[in-house]
Order: sequence, then C-alpha cells, then structure tokens
Amino acid sequence: MLHNKMRFVALLAIVISSCTIPSEKTISKQDTATVDGHPAWILKSNIYEVNVRQYTAEGTFIAFSKHLDRLKEMGVGTLWFMPINPISKVDRKGTLGSYYAVSSYTAINPEYGTLADWNALVKKAHEMGFKVVIDWVPNHTGADHPWLKLHPDFYVQDSTGKAISQFDWTDTRKLNYKNPALVDSMLASMQYWLRTSDIDGFRCDVAPEVADSFWLKAIPALKKEKNIFMLAEGDLGRMHKVGFDATYTWTDFSMMKLIAAGKRPAYALDSVINKNDTSFPVNSLRLYFTSNHDENSWNKADFATMPGESHAPFAVLTQTMKRSIPLIYSSQEEPLLRAISFFEKDTIPFVKLARAPFYKKLLNLHTNTPALASNADYKKLVSSADNTIYAFTRSAKNSKVLVVLNFSAKPQTVSIADASIAGDATELFSAAKSVIKAGQIFSLPAWGYQVYTY
Repeated sequence: MLHNKMRFVALLAIVISSCTIPSEKTISKQDTATVDGHPAWILKSNIYEVNVRQYTAEGTFIAFSKHLDRLKEMGVGTLWFMPINPISKVDRKGTLGSYYAVSSYTAINPEYGTLADWNALVKKAHEMGFKVVIDWVPNHTGADHPWLKLHPDFYVQDSTGKAISQFDWTDTRKLNYKNPALVDSMLASMQYWLRTSDIDGFRCDVAPEVADSFWLKAIPALKKEKNIFMLAEGDLGRMHKVGFDATYTWTDFSMMKLIAAGKRPAYALDSVINKNDTSFPVNSLRLYFTSNHDENSWNKADFATMPGESHAPFAVLTQTMKRSIPLIYSSQEEPLLRAISFFEKDTIPFVKLARAPFYKKLLNLHTNTPALASNADYKKLVSSADNTIYAFTRSAKNSKVLVVLNFSAKPQTVSIADASIAGDATELFSAAKSVIKAGQIFSLPAWGYQVYTY
C-alpha cells in the first residue's frame, strides 16, 4: 500500500504541473453491487448531460446547483458533466474555446468556479441521490497543456518532432499511448478525481481512438477503487471487451433519423437492433438518445432531425428499448428549438419546461419498473402495419411493459395478434386502464405513442 501511495504521488508531480493538491478524500464504498459486471445502480438509471457553461447566465457550478431540485423532480438519476477542466488558449476556437481542448487534467475551469465549489456540488448531488459522471478527454490535450513542454514524448509527433492535431481538431494535440509514462500519468489523473471528488464514473471522449491497452489497464484499476460506471463515446463492440459498461448508439440514431424523415420504414430499425445483438457482447449496455452536445451543435438534433411531434415516439423508444441507458441533453426538457453554441456563451432559457412532464413520466417509469431495467427481456411484436408501427414488450419476473409507437405523420389503427400482450394494463400517459387481449386494436395519432404497464 505504501509503495502504491508513493507511486501515485510521484505521478501527480507529472500530472498536476502548477495545481495545488487538496487533501485526499476517502472514496465512497456505497453501491458496491454489480450485475453482469456493471454497477447495479446504472441498470435502472438514466443520464442527463449537463452543459455548465450554457446552463445558467452565470455558467457556474453554484448557479447550476439551483436546478438540482427541478432535475430530481423530473426523475434524473445520473448527471454527466461536460469537461470541467480549464480550456487551452493557444489555437482556441471561438471566444471561449472547446470544452474538449483541456489545458490541465487536474484543475477546474475557473469560469465554472473552484474545486471547493465542484466538491460541494458533488456532495449535494450525492446527498440528493444523484450519481455524478464527468467527461474525460484522454485522446488529446489542448494546444498549451504543460505536458507539451515538459514531456513532449507524451504526444504523437510528425517528422519534425511537432505534436500533431487529429482530424480538424486544430486546437488539440494527439497523445501517444505507446509511452508508458503517459499511460501511468493519465491513469493517475483519473484516479485523482475519484479520490478528490468521489465521482461515480467517466464518459470517455472518442474512446476508440485511445489504445485498447490503456483501457485494459485503466478500467480495472479504477473499478478496483470504486464501483464506477464507464461510458465510451463509441459505437463498437470492442469497447465492451476492454472494460466499458456502455457505448453510444450512433448507428441506431442514424436509422431513427431516416425513419423520422420518412426515408425508411419503421421495421428498418430491426436491422440495427439485430446487428447489435451479433456485434456487441450479450450484457453490454447502450446509450440511447435523441440529442447530445455533438448532435445538437453540428446536426441540429432533435429540433431539426426529429422536428415537431416526431421527436416524441423516438424519445419513448430511447427510454424503453432493451439494454438502454436513456440520455437527455441540457435544454431538451424546455425544449430549446435551436443549436446551442459550442465556442461562445449561449445561455439556455429555462422558462416553459414544456417537455418536463413527458420526461418525468418516462424517467420515473424507467427507474421504478423492473421490466425496463437495462438487462430485462425484450420481445419485438408483429403488428398489422409494421411499416409505420414499432411495438415490443419488456419483461422481468412479474413486471411487463408494452410499447406501441407510430413512426409516421399519419394516424394509424393497427392490431397486434401476439398472445403475450394479454392482461390488465394501465397506459402511462393517459392513466387509462385496459384489459388487453390478443388481436387488440390500437389507435395512435400521428407520431403517437402508448406505453402500458401490467
């Protein structure tokens, strides 16, 4: 133990640069239960992505904390904070720069507040029952990170010895995971936040671009310290094989957009779901969404990719699909029907919260219903109009949920012959009670949705 402690402190000498090291906290030992290798708490949770910069006029942790009661009331379980680290100034894009051009892995962005402010926010969130996940950017640093001068061999270099930028990310520099010292320093940086703030996990930016060997070393080491949740921003089965609990459903989302645009029938989603079953490990968890900071900023999701009422049935799908950990991005509950600026200050006006009641019903159903746990059973149903209707059941022991979605701009009246839907049920949104039978007729308005609990 003493050797490990000394090694950690030595690595922090590399990691921290000019930061002051706070006294190390004791990592919480709560919620140690696991299911299929995942933290048990995530299976019935959901994720809300927090854009601190844009969330309030102040853009601070303290100002955001005033929204915790509202988010708790809406049913949010896990808070994912976009990068909380300071942003590089060299080659900065726009006025404020990209959150993902990190200038220090062990410091707080001063625009958001102080480390004490952050720790107070995490403590309050934990006391209210939230889990807290932070965004981690392991693939690259910003263009003025101290490592560029102190440890140039931490970076992938061109033929002249200059650290390279990847893709069009000209405000960043690519890290070199062939260097063991970089590997150890990155791991120490992640351990720093576990030990300093007692967070509950990491959302790892462009995780597939980082060497698998790093994740194979880092994830077991991190999970040994605490039963954390690891989310990879990637849509590849191999990310689960290197230790991640969950991955993005980019392919599923792309198909949803095509269906929303009327370019593909509802049953086209089956091809994606079936491919997931063969390409991903059986117990893998998937992040389902109708928007996130990338899709909102660059592709105008969800207000343009799923305009108007078309958003609703797809949102229901994200909350009820098998393996799903559903995601909501800051402002979707308003909803803000425009892109949120990425490099400039652009305060979200939380005024109407028109979708909050809709999300509240879904989030609480997902949390409180065993049949909607990520690992609960799934059965796709055949309807009399599979080109427009997508229907399925989820079940676990004595809990069952029936979902019927109209992925079209026209009202639909359909029947479902499957005997497994029979039983006494209550529809989530109308609270209407029904005795459902095989051959039941369902009438749905354009972009309509019905969710029945048994």
